[in-house]
Amino acid sequence: MPEAFIVDALRSPIGRRKGGLAAVHAADLGAPVIEAIVARTGIDPAAIDDVIYGCIDTIGPQAGDIARTCALAAGLPESVPGVTIDRACGSSQQAIHFAAQAVMSGTADVVIAGGVQTMSSIPIAAAMGAGAPFGFADPWSTSERWNARYGGQDISQFAGAQRMADDWGISRESMEELALLSHERAARAQDEGRFDREILPYSTVTADEGPRRDSTAERLAGLQPLQPDGSITAALASQISDGAAALMIVNEQALKTHGLTPRARIHHLSVLGGDPVIMLSAPIAATARALERSGMALDDIDLVEINEAFASVVLAWLQETHADIERVNPNGGAIALGHPIGASGARLMTTLLHELERTGGRYGLQTMCEGGGQANVTIIERL
Repeated sequence: MPEAFIVDALRSPIGRRKGGLAAVHAADLGAPVIEAIVARTGIDPAAIDDVIYGCIDTIGPQAGDIARTCALAAGLPESVPGVTIDRACGSSQQAIHFAAQAVMSGTADVVIAGGVQTMSSIPIAAAMGAGAPFGFADPWSTSERWNARYGGQDISQFAGAQRMADDWGISRESMEELALLSHERAARAQDEGRFDREILPYSTVTADEGPRRDSTAERLAGLQPLQPDGSITAALASQISDGAAALMIVNEQALKTHGLTPRARIHHLSVLGGDPVIMLSAPIAATARALERSGMALDDIDLVEINEAFASVVLAWLQETHADIERVNPNGGAIALGHPIGASGARLMTTLLHELERTGGRYGLQTMCEGGGQANVTIIERL
């Protein structure tokens, strides 16, 4: 069976909201990682069959097919196309899946897959509110068929995160412990230089801006919940961020033709839907199905990256899978590092690959909750 390989993976630093990357145009943030990967691999840029980028809220600087804009801003030949996809938080993980499927099918040999998001300049859910002048308050409420199936239920990630905490019996204290652990792990990773090989500095921004070294249990306990009578606070959610990431995905023919060295093989890829109202629980079932389809057990997986959209998501997943937390998000997650939504899937994969290489692990699994109640799962094998 044809296979897909990861040849290289790079990401920008993750800028915090209104931080060092806040004024950077999306194309200027998304292009350098493409340019650097081309330079590092030495491939003829004209050999790239496509650039697939994830991005949501594609208005303003993110509109007009930002993948194509990034490709051109990176100096790729005009013959290289680009396409932007939106699977909410999983957009750039899905970009990796589409790239892998393309090279496995032989319809492409070399694809750049990644994503970009500038949340400082284009706020989260900006596209959902953009229809208001045309009479659409949100994407769902004026749909007769949606209302017939789901009624007027609150479609909100905050409501979903709170429901997960309630349904799985997850306490605020345990969520705060996970948040502190995320910051501690991210700070340790920075101090030990674990991110150095995967980050392409942008101007004077050379490191992730999100990790807080002064977080304490007392500070977290004093924060107000996001919802009345709730337990989810801002500290238990991913940070609003700016960032970009990209990977080069190729098939065996491309390895031979261009003299490339594979760093990992994509062992499994799948996506599964779940309850769109609770929205955030799909990684649980998606992980189980991915392991079953790949003939693997969680004990076979050396490292896991699950997006820390909210602490309750990760804790519910841990509760159901019985995974060893020491192998899950070992360098911190989105609570500490940030969640530039369209880029996060590729960021997690980039971090997963580099950490497998650092530790000598063989298999890594990535999953994340996504809008609409979906979850992608990718399993890679380090080579």
